[in-house]
Parts: sequence; C-alpha cells; structure tokens
Amino acid sequence: MQLTATEDIEAPLDRVFAELADFETLERQAMRRGIEVRRTGDHTVPAPGMGWHVTFQFRGKTRTAEIVLTEYAPSERIAFHTTSGGLEIDTGIDVIALARARTRINMAAELKPKTLSARLLVQSLKLAKGGIDKRFRHRIAGLATDLEARLQRSA
Repeated sequence: MQLTATEDIEAPLDRVFAELADFETLERQAMRRGIEVRRTGDHTVPAPGMGWHVTFQFRGKTRTAEIVLTEYAPSERIAFHTTSGGLEIDTGIDVIALARARTRINMAAELKPKTLSARLLVQSLKLAKGGIDKRFRHRIAGLATDLEARLQRSA
C-alpha cells in the first residue's frame, strides 16, 4: 500500500532540508509526545545505517519499531526503512527547489506486510484508503506548516 503527499514551503531548499535532517530535534519532539526513542549505532552525523529503536503506545498496546536511515543525499533526499512487528515501511522524503525561496516536499510511504496479521491490517487500511490518504496528506500539510513557521521565526 502506497501513501503519498506533496507540500510547498516558502523557504529556501537548504534551510528546509537542514530542518528535515535535524534528527536530534525530531527525537526530542517524539519524546515530548510520549514516544521512547533510542539511537542505535555510533553515527554522530546523518549517514546511511544510522538508526533508532522506538517504543510507543498504539491502540492500547506497547509497540516497538526499528528505523534505519537508508538514503541521505544532502539537499535532495532522505529515506528510511522501518520494521514494526510484521510490517515493513519504506519512507522517502524528496526536497525540490521551485524557486530561490520556495521548496517542494514530496513524501511517499510504502507499507509491506510480512505476516498474516500485518496483511490483515494493511487490507483493512486499503478498504479505508480514501480516509487514510486524507489523514496522511493532512499530517504532512501540518508538518509543512509548522516547518515553514519555524523557518520564518528563525529568519
């Protein structure tokens, strides 16, 4: 199952990418939401292989996920591979300059079930695909709005 969203931000590409690649800030934001985040590996700068072990509550149960940075092309693309239970998710964020002060973010996530229970989950998501797509696009729009506001405050 594939989810995609595109948003435009009124900010230069290099600043948008730097904000998206600020993993320490993203880790702190997740922790404030009650998500337990532990960085794995010995990477101090973003590079493929950098990873996180994440523990969170979802639908009344404690879940865990392993997230690995698979691609890091400065000012172009960031990609992650996530494994949680029997579900694997490949997420890619592409950053494209539209003008000197305008940037487009393309985000795509592909959910791949590896177990029967994960297949049932993805099948139920496919049945509600219209609503799931709408919520995904709404979340990415909120992320883009927050990102744009942070960049304008720091300018």
